[in-house]
Amino acid sequence: MKKTIILIAFILLSGLSFGQGLRVNTYAGYVFPDSFDNYYTANSYVQGRFDDGFRWGVGLEYAIPGNRAIELQYKRQDTFAPTTYRDPSIGGGGINTSNFEVGINWVMVNFTNYFPINDTVEPFVGGGLGMGIFNIRNPDNGNKSNSTKFSWNIRGGSNFWVSESIAIRLQASLFSAVQSVGGGFFFGTGGSSAGVSTYSTMLQFGFDGGLVFRFPGN
Repeated sequence: MKKTIILIAFILLSGLSFGQGLRVNTYAGYVFPDSFDNYYTANSYVQGRFDDGFRWGVGLEYAIPGNRAIELQYKRQDTFAPTTYRDPSIGGGGINTSNFEVGINWVMVNFTNYFPINDTVEPFVGGGLGMGIFNIRNPDNGNKSNSTKFSWNIRGGSNFWVSESIAIRLQASLFSAVQSVGGGFFFGTGGSSAGVSTYSTMLQFGFDGGLVFRFPGN
């Protein structure tokens, strides 16, 4: 899946003209907590939350005709996931708790529609598809795991141009990794829960601010 997304992004970006203009978007913001639960049998379940925290990122964006743009974006969040999970095969009554260390990586291809009001204010809406890459560590036993899931996002906000080449960007966004949280999500962190085949979708809502650097074409 990783290779497919990267190949699609390369084909799309390589087909665009540099003459239309290039932008580098930077992101830094706050992500709200998101709870999850997954009761896949009467005696086995996972419940917890992804803590809120800081998320940063960068995007390479090409402008195309019609006040539209395509962007290859990367975002990163390091957080914790306090979780209770029950699996009778683990021992200790099957009930375990841990505060998992989680690194969340988003690699997205975004499409954006701009609606410039004047030379200063440039509202936009957009969305994208890509993948969420999760790196997980159980601090109780040192076990590690990773998982890659199909993801999507939607966003809206505005650029405020303070000069011809620099803008302040403010936006709200919603990211989702489809079927990302469940017993299989914690593969390697304990027990036999890797065999679980049911999952729940995660949703992350957040606010971002950042700078936009524009490099007009000749």
